[in-house]
Amino acid sequence: MTQRTVLDAPDMKRAMTRIAHEIIESNKGSDDLVLLGIPRRGVPLATRLAEQIASISARPEMAGELVGSLDITMYRDDLRSGAYRAPEPTTIPAAGIDAKTVVLVDDVLFSGRTIRAALDALSDLGRPSKVRLAVLVDRGHRDLPIRADHVGKNLPTSSSERVNVSLAEIDGEDGVTISGGRE
Repeated sequence: MTQRTVLDAPDMKRAMTRIAHEIIESNKGSDDLVLLGIPRRGVPLATRLAEQIASISARPEMAGELVGSLDITMYRDDLRSGAYRAPEPTTIPAAGIDAKTVVLVDDVLFSGRTIRAALDALSDLGRPSKVRLAVLVDRGHRDLPIRADHVGKNLPTSSSERVNVSLAEIDGEDGVTISGGRE
């Protein structure tokens, strides 16, 4: 199986820095902002973004106040297919999400089904003023009319290819590779 690297660690760092700046710009600052990572790899990405936003805003103490996680396991539409994943905790910053701009953070945007589930889960937690989406990789092939507001890399792929995101916090190193497809 062929595998090629499309983002290495420095590329990922640049993409995350750009996304952090875009989030601050679209929100007109860092006030009333909440970043919710979608487990598994969205959570460390949200934490990285929160740290960068806090640094850019010259308020390093706010990083922990910005970030949480949103488990979508019970909101997925593929539970009956036997694709089981153990639920992970949902954590919301102490200030909550009501009247805030919530940025959902995930590693790869593909069909849009994960984000649809995240929107359903979010509606059970409160009422944000805005919901935005930040992803490291947008690979196309949408089944639902969902698009990301902030994208690290648009990566056109064939449906037979697999996008693999590695994060230092989980996998020991940062990188994005594509495997499969034509040999």
